Amino acid sequence: MIASYFTYYVIKPQAKNNYGTIIDPRQYPMPELTMTNEEGAKPATLSELKGKWLMLQIDTGNCAEACQRKLLEMRQLRLAQGKAMDRIERVWLITDTQALDAQIKAGIAGTHLLRTDRAALEKWLPTETGTQIQDHIYVIDPLGNLMMRFPKDADPNKVKKDIGKLLKASAIG
Repeated sequence: MIASYFTYYVIKPQAKNNYGTIIDPRQYPMPELTMTNEEGAKPATLSELKGKWLMLQIDTGNCAEACQRKLLEMRQLRLAQGKAMDRIERVWLITDTQALDAQIKAGIAGTHLLRTDRAALEKWLPTETGTQIQDHIYVIDPLGNLMMRFPKDADPNKVKKDIGKLLKASAIG
């Protein structure tokens, strides 16, 4: 009894039931970034996707193995949400002008491909110490606020649980 009292009132256990890092959305509203579609021909914005939960990945057009793995995981994470998958959109922000491999594009059908400036993204998106923006998958809420970041080489099962909790707890999107 004394040990439980000491643990609860002195040590104060921290309850954390999320895997991703929750980000204060008031600090990171979605900026109006200059973007174009994948071909670089038509202007586009992330705000066109407001009203949906967004899973966001940032990388270059050559999309190395880690990039391809995250794109596949995002597709699978969306599908794993069952009926709620229509509430989620996947976005790949491409930070250069390199042409995309046709095989990669075929495997990520349905992902929004947008090109934008890397420096602007680095000002907006927070990272963990020792990582870069392309190491994470970010989540933007339906109101257009950045609200969660998953760690580098995230465990897809834990990410799935977090996204499921978000969708269950939220009435929007």
